[in-house]
Amino acid sequence: MHAPWPDGPHHPQQHPPALPQRGLIAALTRALALCNAAIVVLAAIALIAACGILSFSVLSRSLWHSATYWQDEAAVFLLVGATFLTAAYVQQQRGHIGIEALVGLLPPGVDRIRRRLVDLASLAFCGFFAWKSWTLTHEAYVDGQVSNSMWSPPLAIPYALMAAGMTLLCLQLVVQLLAPGLRKPQR
Repeated sequence: MHAPWPDGPHHPQQHPPALPQRGLIAALTRALALCNAAIVVLAAIALIAACGILSFSVLSRSLWHSATYWQDEAAVFLLVGATFLTAAYVQQQRGHIGIEALVGLLPPGVDRIRRRLVDLASLAFCGFFAWKSWTLTHEAYVDGQVSNSMWSPPLAIPYALMAAGMTLLCLQLVVQLLAPGLRKPQR
């Protein structure tokens, strides 16, 4: 989880700086939080829809011996969207899986540097992934690429979902790098 700010007894003297109430970073932080909250609701609906589509497919094959040729791709597109678009929300919560073996061993100052370096490396990787996803989206759209099924939906759809999700994740990482006082929200 890239070591969220400790709230426990390990580092009681360490408190993150307060977030600015005004300015570009504060506005971007609020906008991303609002966007992430809306996306989480839409992703939950997409997951329920994917479950419904796949359940309908099983029932229609079992009860009516009718093939549904569109359900797999529709479910995959919904799952790709839910997965990639919610990545920024997970990063906002510092919920990504991380190895925290060093957290307790490092002094607080060194741990802050480690967290920033991890965020910077994550931003570099996600930035490349976002850029590549946008180029794939453009290529698929311009070339009219479709999947190899009877339904043949455009491949620009999942590529655009991946690109948008990775772009939002990059923005979240930039905000966290520029405002290192961002805390994991209390539950």
